[in-house]
Amino acid sequence: MADSHLMVREESGVTIIGFGGSTLIDAEYIEQIAGDLYEMIEKQKANRLVLDFSSVKFLASRMLGVLLTVKQKSEAKKGGLALCAVREDLMKVFAVTNLDRTFAFFEDETTALAHFQG
Repeated sequence: MADSHLMVREESGVTIIGFGGSTLIDAEYIEQIAGDLYEMIEKQKANRLVLDFSSVKFLASRMLGVLLTVKQKSEAKKGGLALCAVREDLMKVFAVTNLDRTFAFFEDETTALAHFQG
């Protein structure tokens, strides 16, 4: 896996992924993240994912497309995707694009994990 600065760990069969940077706007960086996430789902069989956005301050629209693909791929493998700790200003991006209805959002990692346990 390339060095995309993703912080990855597993807990109770759920893969928790944090982002090492505060901005997800560089196209090359986003493609690297996308490749790593797709590889986790397809090759490492990580199909239940929690993406922790606590460190993310800015997000490019290209990243929204990656998130949609990750959601589709994880659901195709009988899993799912949860987003947690998304800042209020980033939530506005999801709301404007109507993606606030597409993704499952949780206040923190604990509630996102509980989503998969229930």
